[in-house]
Amino acid sequence: MKKNVIVSLADANYYPLLDELVDSIKQFEQSENVAICILDAGLEKKQKEALSKKVDEIKQAEWDIEVPGYKVKNKEWLKSQVSRAFLPRYFPNYHKYLWIDCDAWVNSWQSVELYFKACENGKLGITQTVGPGYKVTSKVIWLLGKLAIIKSQNFKHAVKSKIGYSKARKLAFAPHINIGVFSLEADSPGWSSWQKNLIQTLKSGNIFGSEGLAINMSVYIDNLKTEFLPLHCNWITSNLLPKFDEKNNTFVEPYLPNYEIGIMHLAAGIWRDGKDMRTNKDLKVQIESLEGKFLEKSLRYNN
Repeated sequence: MKKNVIVSLADANYYPLLDELVDSIKQFEQSENVAICILDAGLEKKQKEALSKKVDEIKQAEWDIEVPGYKVKNKEWLKSQVSRAFLPRYFPNYHKYLWIDCDAWVNSWQSVELYFKACENGKLGITQTVGPGYKVTSKVIWLLGKLAIIKSQNFKHAVKSKIGYSKARKLAFAPHINIGVFSLEADSPGWSSWQKNLIQTLKSGNIFGSEGLAINMSVYIDNLKTEFLPLHCNWITSNLLPKFDEKNNTFVEPYLPNYEIGIMHLAAGIWRDGKDMRTNKDLKVQIESLEGKFLEKSLRYNN
């Protein structure tokens, strides 16, 4: 019986990305000891049939917390904003859970091992979206040169969700935590903290982003014990492009010591001429190699 599991979710539109994620996991021989489970948020029958040959379980994602129909508007993929906080309910036979968004893929197995190690003893394993090379971490609008209106992601979502200004202020300049990749043990108190906060954020705020705000509340307000992993464990390409190591044929961080990217995450997309790399695999961007060359590369998984 496999003790640890990697879980993701997709609808029909994002199936190609999900399929690539699964293939990127299975390229490593270590994956034989880890289950892969999928939450279906609108996959087509033929897509599920193809996936079933590669993964351990596929289950229909549900609205684990009831939300008004007008907020959903037939966007089944929004279930990802709720169901990922209830993974042990869907797949109850595992000890450790690693969630990876379907628009991410595994480039190095070391990051998978780090996430499973990070969540031991009830801790949350996760990555903050701040690091070397990040030029803007929070946005403000300056008034009269002295006063400022805070526009940070955490603060903006917190105010809209009506969680109270005292809580919103605690989140205002806290380094944002990306919920696209995280790990938790089955019996971690993190699940109940997250679910409690998610119920609150869903009441008034948008569905999209609600789960991220809720987990930021768990860490920065509820003081959930957290193991913060380095950026290469969840490399968000829209924030900072990687470099490419031609000698070792792999993507690496753009700054010394140029650690290998563990999980490449296309959150928010890579856009060129109105096209998004997440939906157009032919799209490429110019990145620099460690040898100083400029290369046209896709940041999607290519097996």
